[in-house]
Amino acid sequence: MSAQGQPGRYNRSFGGMTGALIVTVLFVLVFVAWRGMFRGEVDDTPVAVDWRDSVEVAQQANLSVVHPRDLPAGWIATSVELSAGDDPRWGLGVLTDDGDFVGIRQQDASVDDLVELYVDEDAEAGDEASVSSEVADTWQTFTDDGGDTGYATEIGDEALLVYGSAPVGDIEAFMGLLTR
Repeated sequence: MSAQGQPGRYNRSFGGMTGALIVTVLFVLVFVAWRGMFRGEVDDTPVAVDWRDSVEVAQQANLSVVHPRDLPAGWIATSVELSAGDDPRWGLGVLTDDGDFVGIRQQDASVDDLVELYVDEDAEAGDEASVSSEVADTWQTFTDDGGDTGYATEIGDEALLVYGSAPVGDIEAFMGLLTR
């Protein structure tokens, strides 16, 4: 406190504030650079999953899931979803040798619901396509503005959707490998 009983004051100026801001920004930049020097390389290599085990479990639970006989050379399965019970569903996510995505979804839902969830809410229905597989020969096509493509059919009470960002030729080749 000053001699007159009032709190001490310090000079505030625009120059002082600007200087403090510059020092703060420089400190943040130095800290980020320092952290970057000691950070290890991030491994973003996809991790393969064993999808065949899920197919065996599904078959033991009397679920008939659509799956590929085998994956093309260089393709890897990266995700599997299997759910039995009141709402059985099956899903398989695969990356092509070029890193493009192809997926399968099978569940007791409408084709429109699956397309909305996995292709796009605004996906446009296209012509029917003839793609020969052990599962179906005629498929309804869907596309979106982002370049995703979907092929859907119904198997009994279940909808089946094969979809992805991979080129159409890769998706159709994958569909040719499908079996139950």
